[in-house]
Amino acid sequence: MNAISIVDEYLEHARVMYFYNAGKESMYISSADWMTRNLDHRVEAAVKITSKRIKEDLKEMLQIQLNDNVKARILNNSLSNHYVENKKAPCRSQIEIYNYLQKKLTDH
Repeated sequence: MNAISIVDEYLEHARVMYFYNAGKESMYISSADWMTRNLDHRVEAAVKITSKRIKEDLKEMLQIQLNDNVKARILNNSLSNHYVENKKAPCRSQIEIYNYLQKKLTDH
């Protein structure tokens, strides 16, 4: 199993957990990364997302991040941390998410 890391201009960390099991989906947002320093020494919170609209927005932003092929790196057991490479059009997720949110603002 691999993880994807996106390090770019903005200091942001998506804290969205999306689960899909047997046709049922659950989504949560949390206040911190699930790391020992946060979970053992701080009070952190996670909340289930029940709004269909918010869930769709979060899924769209997660998909944008999964499409990143400019700043995304694959973190694997060998710690080689190679950039994602594919022949798709360049996608820099932080810029694309900014554009996505800006469009939502102008559409309303």
